[in-house]
Order: sequence, then structure tokens, then C-alpha cells
Amino acid sequence: MVTPGSEPASARPTIGVLALQGDVREHLRMLDRAGAIGVAVRRPGELAGLDGLVMPGGESTTISKLARIFDLLEPLRQAVKDGLPVFGTCAGMILLADRIEDGIEGQETIGGLDVVVRRNAFGRQVDSFEADVAVAHLDEPFHALFIRAPWVEEVGPGVEVVATVASGPAAGRIVAVRQRHLLATSFHPEVTGDPRLHRFFADIVRERGA
Repeated sequence: MVTPGSEPASARPTIGVLALQGDVREHLRMLDRAGAIGVAVRRPGELAGLDGLVMPGGESTTISKLARIFDLLEPLRQAVKDGLPVFGTCAGMILLADRIEDGIEGQETIGGLDVVVRRNAFGRQVDSFEADVAVAHLDEPFHALFIRAPWVEEVGPGVEVVATVASGPAAGRIVAVRQRHLLATSFHPEVTGDPRLHRFFADIVRERGA
């Protein structure tokens, strides 16, 4: 088990951010604060040499279509199969899921995460909200921003539930999971100013490469 902030100061893994859509700059900024070297990734060749990868939010169907256009879909699938640590946020969680509820016909994912994710589970853009979420491996609650967010309806036997909604109509819904080298959240940790989840992912990357 890794502990956020426990890494040597000199260990700076190179973590890509899939730069097809979403808060790319915000993720790069958070990775820097987490002690990693962040680089934008738009082409298959830019996956080479990465220690990890972040898949940002946005619109999951658009991102998957763009990944297909840029010849990234199959290389991303292979990278996940080969054990590249990946952190998916919001739409990134959908892209990592093996199964989707309420997806559009023919929607493609990268897969690797043994979960069922419900797309737009929390509602439309106008239903966006903020909440403090208790996250495993973090000492204090994380202030999470949910924007057209999915939630996880089912997890496979090898998946750790990292966070659930504490109260309200969605109380108990799963909003963060981990399966070995894969981490995913329903919410957008890159816009909160809190680097702890990016730091936790950087620790997963370091642990994987140790």
C-alpha cells in the first residue's frame, strides 16, 4: 500500500495527459504539484516512455471518436493491458470501464477496469454539484466537483471501492475505484486546487515501476 507524499523527493515519474478534450492544463498543473513531470499526449508515439497516463473529463463518446481518428484507441488498450498506470476522471472513468449503462449505440471504451459505469448518472450539466467525499488512503475528506458525472453501479472482485457519496439522494453511490494500476473518479480532482489524488496516483506509478 502506498501512502501519498511518501515518495523520495527526487522521484519524478513522467505522466502523460490525454490531450484530446478536457482539462489538460489543469491536470498538468496538478501533476507538477504532485511531484511528477506532466506531458500532453495526442499521438500514439507519445505513449512511449510514459510511466503513467491521465485520461481527463469531457464527453466520453467524443473522446473515444477522437482517439479512433488519431489512431490512439488500440495503442491505449494495449498500454492498459501491458500494465501502464492510468487515472481516469469523469469521462476518463467511462473510457476505462469494461461495461457502460446508458451509453450510445456503438460507443467504444478502452476498458481494463472491471466495473459497470452509468453514464451521466448524476444528471445534466445543470445538475452539477460539489460535495466533500471521504476517500480511502486520504486522511481528510476531498472536496469533489461533479459535472455530468457517472457513477459505478457494479464492481468486479478485484476492484477496490475508494470513495462513495456520503449523503443526499445519491448516498452510497460509488464515485472512485481502483484496480491494481488503474484509478478512476467520477469527479474532477484537477479543478479543486487539491493535489492529493494526483499525488496518490503518482505514488501508484512509482510503486508500479519499483
